[in-house]
Amino acid sequence: MPNGAQALMKTLVDAGVEVCFTNPGTSEMHFVAALDSESNMRAVLTLFEGVATGAADGYARMADKPAATLLHLGCGLGNGLANLHNARKGNVPVVNIVGDHATYHVKYDAQLQSDIETVARNVSPGFVRTSKSTAELCCDVADAIAAARGLPGQVATLILPADVSWGDGGVPCAVPPMAVPPAADDDVIEAVAAAIRSGKKTALLLGGRALREPSLLAAARIAAQCDITLLAETFPTRIERGAGLPPVERIAYLAELAGIQLADVEHLILVDSKAPVSFFAYPGKRSYLVPDSCEVLTLATAEQDTTASLERLAQVLGADNATPLLQASQRPGRPRGKLTTEKVCKAVGHLLPQNAIIIDESITSGLMLSVMTAGAPRHDLITLTGGAIGQGLPNAVGAAIACPDRPVLALIGDGTAMYTLQALWTMARERLNVTSIIFNNASYSVLNIELERVGAEGAGEKAKSQLDLNGPVLNFAHLAQGMGVHGIRVSTTEDLVKGLEYALSQPGPHLIEVMVPESLSGLKRKALPWVLRSLPGLPLSLARALKRKIAP
Repeated sequence: MPNGAQALMKTLVDAGVEVCFTNPGTSEMHFVAALDSESNMRAVLTLFEGVATGAADGYARMADKPAATLLHLGCGLGNGLANLHNARKGNVPVVNIVGDHATYHVKYDAQLQSDIETVARNVSPGFVRTSKSTAELCCDVADAIAAARGLPGQVATLILPADVSWGDGGVPCAVPPMAVPPAADDDVIEAVAAAIRSGKKTALLLGGRALREPSLLAAARIAAQCDITLLAETFPTRIERGAGLPPVERIAYLAELAGIQLADVEHLILVDSKAPVSFFAYPGKRSYLVPDSCEVLTLATAEQDTTASLERLAQVLGADNATPLLQASQRPGRPRGKLTTEKVCKAVGHLLPQNAIIIDESITSGLMLSVMTAGAPRHDLITLTGGAIGQGLPNAVGAAIACPDRPVLALIGDGTAMYTLQALWTMARERLNVTSIIFNNASYSVLNIELERVGAEGAGEKAKSQLDLNGPVLNFAHLAQGMGVHGIRVSTTEDLVKGLEYALSQPGPHLIEVMVPESLSGLKRKALPWVLRSLPGLPLSLARALKRKIAP
């Protein structure tokens, strides 16, 4: 009869959980040994728990099913919390397995003893369970898998005591099939249709699964038929975009710019999304970004079938056969001249392969990325859903494992890259086809902008030194090489293009460190708060023109 860990492993594999991202410790050794009992379980070692959790997140976003993690006690969970937070905010399914001391050892309060359940509830509010016995373990595992993969998707945390893992008498357990999500109720559809027919300025705000091709096409038919605006949430979990797909404008990160996008909207219809709010609070500024005069309606929640709901709405509105607006195929030209962040984004748009996956954690350096890749071959874009930086490189690991035949490009800021740089080692070990572009501007540039926006007075040299990365300037090319990844540093546009062409033509991981100035610095940065404050008083057409200039 198998022990608990062996039975757990079979339960995972039989349910389609076939990848486990690990950073194990002593309490998890029987789980580690059990990995060899299932040939269909791929075990991927990471050197930091935040890489394991971020990789599981990236995997699930692209595979549409959960991976497992293996973390060591409460401290290991703590190290992985930031990227589990991002997964929670993105409704991403993760089976988060955390080892614990043997049940009889807990009372001794050993060095690594902690309250794991309390820590876990921050990222797993819907499912946290400590397995109490080997006999019950696989039922607990099955419940965790079912919780993780059911809509809207969540991080399900299962705490695994060591003696439950090594105990004899484990019995694999089947996971019940997923329930079919319902479409929106007829009365909801009629209410939304009535709002659209009213003739008032209307926008559909799409998020979650509504940003996949079937839902996008249905939404685009409605937009074409009824002359309404399509918007996407600021940081989509995954959006399918590029030539041949409907273009959708994302809500801006800067609250002032988002307010301009929404200024004349009278009906805002949510489809697997939430009403926009400011990322942070700012003195004297609104947190809730929907105009007071705007009515908010919900067509479909994250628990519902967005495609079926949109198609039913299209039918009611007579938009079944409407011709949707689709993005034309158009690439930017080969960039030349002084190397800037805009030129980097232009190079990506110029060279982006068909069916690529873009991981965007470029922060301020990627302001032009969306416009430069809009007409590129179709691709998927993954963004920083929860705002906890350090997601990008681990997401790239997971996405590359989920989709081994698709090229992955990760655009990462220098500050955020240092949170989970250990992901490069896993890329090398697993021979993943990931090209990482690191924007090295030697600054937490976004924080310099925020310093101005929050109106902090009297910021001197000591304060400003907390926001720069000079002294020493990081050398990501050397760091990459030290972890087995082909890495180069470029300071000219020509070398960038050559380096990107080479990376995309060769298998395995590559890193290109681009030495660039900040995209918003000097007078631009000082003027930005004044411009943002001025927007509400300008004619809407002029305000929107300025918005497109700052953040297209």
